[in-house]
Order: sequence, then structure tokens, then C-alpha cells
Amino acid sequence: MPTRARPPGLDDADHAITELYAAHWTRLVRLAWLLVRDQSIAEDAVQDAFVATHRRWESIRDSGRVVAYLQTAVVNRCRSLQRHAVVVDRQNRADAAAADAPGRTSHVSAETMVLASDERRTVLDALERLPQRQREVVVLRYYEDLSEAQIARALDISPGSVKAHAHRALTTLRATMEQQ
Repeated sequence: MPTRARPPGLDDADHAITELYAAHWTRLVRLAWLLVRDQSIAEDAVQDAFVATHRRWESIRDSGRVVAYLQTAVVNRCRSLQRHAVVVDRQNRADAAAADAPGRTSHVSAETMVLASDERRTVLDALERLPQRQREVVVLRYYEDLSEAQIARALDISPGSVKAHAHRALTTLRATMEQQ
């Protein structure tokens, strides 16, 4: 397998970055730490700055401002990390305050479940007492979510009859529920 030839100047970049790393790593990490107050984030910021310097070596080595470029890259990376941390923190606070956040779900009490079950039973009993056509219209409308036209086609009646049956059924159901 043939070895790939390295681009010209890459060995120089590797050597120069190694020397810069040995000479400036500690000072740049201290600079980053003073900005972000976190050792691992500071080290990551400095590492990213060295990678960026290596990537742009050909364009910055001749300017004689390599150390200044490294410092600027470290400061900019720290700023970027701080902005990102603010956004993440804001999102985490919003997530924690959300009603559906983990640990915030409320459990339905046994009493609430019994009352809901009792109410459901009452509605079903009231629905059962409706005349057949009214019950069919209500079930198709509210259970199957059909439109008046679809109900009329399904029951082979006019849309006006669907409206009349629905109105009578809902009036009866409302009265029955109020009595309960």
C-alpha cells in the first residue's frame, strides 16, 4: 500500500505547533481558565485553538503573529463556549420548569379515577336511554368524529335530520347530566 505524500510545509507546521504547544500551553490554559473558570473547558478551548492554528498554518506563519493568533483563538473559543453555556442553561431551566418535566408528573388519585369512571358510566347510561337514531347520530359524531354530511350518508337520512337528532340528543344528555 503506497504511503500518501504529505503536503509541503506540513512537517514544518507539525514541528512548529509542537514547539508552540510546549512553550505556550500552560499560559494559554491559565488564560482560558480565567475566562471560563472550568479546567476541562479551558483545556478544550486551548486545544481547539491549536487545531485551528495548525489548520491555518500556511496563512499565519509568515505574519509573525502566531502567538497572538493563538491567544485570540483561545479568547474567541471561550466566548463561544460561554454563549453556548448560557443557551444550554436557559433551555435546561425551561425544561425543568415545564409541566411534563421528569419527576413533575402528577399521579391521578384513586378518588379522581373513581369519579371519572362514575361519570363515564353515567354518560353511557344516559346515552343508552336515547332513542336509537339519536344515539347513532351522537356516536357517529362524537366517537367516530364524522361530519353531518358523512353521518347523513351513513344513516341514509338528510343532513337536516342529522342536525335535529343531534340537537334533541344533546338536550336530553345535558338534562340527564345536570340531574346527576
